[in-house]
Amino acid sequence: MIRVELKPGGNPHFIGAWSIESHSVCDDLIRIFESSPQMHSLGSTNQGYNPDAKLSVDLCIQPRVLLGNGSEPIKKYLHFLHECYRDYLAQWPFLGGIASTLEMGTFNIQRYQPGQHFNQVHSERTSRSDIHRLLVWMTYLNDVESEAGGETHFLHYSLTVRPRKGLTLIWPVEWTHAHRGNTLQSGLKYIITGWMHFPFE
Repeated sequence: MIRVELKPGGNPHFIGAWSIESHSVCDDLIRIFESSPQMHSLGSTNQGYNPDAKLSVDLCIQPRVLLGNGSEPIKKYLHFLHECYRDYLAQWPFLGGIASTLEMGTFNIQRYQPGQHFNQVHSERTSRSDIHRLLVWMTYLNDVESEAGGETHFLHYSLTVRPRKGLTLIWPVEWTHAHRGNTLQSGLKYIITGWMHFPFE
């Protein structure tokens, strides 16, 4: 795991970035997605299915799957993610004081094909139903060519991130980090994404 600087100088944007060195785990997660078509669903938002807002195919993964056979690639990936999370806390010590222990619920592997997107500007905590969320995480599982679209654009920071295999982001769930996923023009784009939240009592 190598920390990546997204944008030198200026005000902090609180978007942590790292490169996972073992790209094989990304390949394994794509294989899990493609070998489980019976578990695929159309991507949706908090408002339900809306292809104008989000157009993707998702594989929803419940934490209990980690107890079953074939879960080793997911466990390996979550180990890398935990290392990134620990480094994120090291960069922002105050956060470590209030969020040294967070939980993770359901997460998704997503596939985008040409013409697909998450074009709706959104943040990850917008209602009482998701008020427990604190951080969102995402890893790009494959490279997308520079002219092929599919970037993640953070509106308030004029920051656009091109998908690169193994690039992992962690950022706050608040409105300050409103973002969208640009339309993919060619090729495929795979990501794995989810949230870290305060423990439920």
